[in-house]
Amino acid sequence: MMESGQQTQRLDPKGVAYAVVAFLIWGVLPLYWKMLSSVGAIEVLMHRILWSFAFTATLVLFRGQWKEARAVLIDPAKRRVVVLGAILIGLNWGIYIWAVMADQVVQTSLGYYINPLLSVLLGILAFRERLNFWQLVSFALAFAGVLVITVQHGKVPWISLSLALCFGLYGMIKKKAKIESAISLMLETATLLPLALGYLVYLQFRGTTSFGSSMGTTALLTLSGVLTAMPLLWFSQATQRIPLSTVGFTQYFTPTMMLIIGVVLYKEPFTRGHLLGFVLIWIALAVFSLSQLAWMHKFQPKWSGRSSAM
Repeated sequence: MMESGQQTQRLDPKGVAYAVVAFLIWGVLPLYWKMLSSVGAIEVLMHRILWSFAFTATLVLFRGQWKEARAVLIDPAKRRVVVLGAILIGLNWGIYIWAVMADQVVQTSLGYYINPLLSVLLGILAFRERLNFWQLVSFALAFAGVLVITVQHGKVPWISLSLALCFGLYGMIKKKAKIESAISLMLETATLLPLALGYLVYLQFRGTTSFGSSMGTTALLTLSGVLTAMPLLWFSQATQRIPLSTVGFTQYFTPTMMLIIGVVLYKEPFTRGHLLGFVLIWIALAVFSLSQLAWMHKFQPKWSGRSSAM
């Protein structure tokens, strides 16, 4: 991320393209999972784990990264991170797929709007990072937005908060471990693979498996691994080529597209209360993004100082 007062650096077009394509694919994934609604969320999740492992294992083999993968496995601390990461990403995928199939795309979009702010909050708790006045204001606005949506919804938006929390914790532990993305995803899906294979074999013996029922369904289930891994790898390339501030801006393509898909295409409820809540969150994100610029510090109260700890 650019330091305060630093001049804007020239962006690498390839880096921007990697980021945009990754977030656009993540944004349209609800359309993909909707096409598999007849299969069922659990079976789709298990196939996603299976084919993600198959694709990333092939990629690691092709790149000659098996030694690096083995080094991760023999490191007890990194091995624990892999197991915890597998649990968190499995929960995130499962809740997300189920929510899309249950016509809760708007809630998933809210979760991914909240995620960046929650990730920063986790950074404060885990890494003792500090916030300035405007960043504290952004958190207050985001909290107000979630509160408005909670009142409108009549209950806590647990889908949104669960998605944000799982992915936020996942990002936090990955930041500590610093494992290459393809190796990390391969090992995480390998950890979940016995569960996935066990469930899919169970369905096969019962004669209720959807795999092989039609060419279209089989192709969609198989390609879920590629659609899971490739955006992650492109995202990793983007973070290496362009400032994190640019990556942070483009990440909002994903929940915005989800919101449009949920409201426009699938006609999910979106009342004035929802609109007010989302507007507060959008303002919070804008304030948070601007808060990292040097000139914004001139407009914060003198009593707040340069930064505030939460």
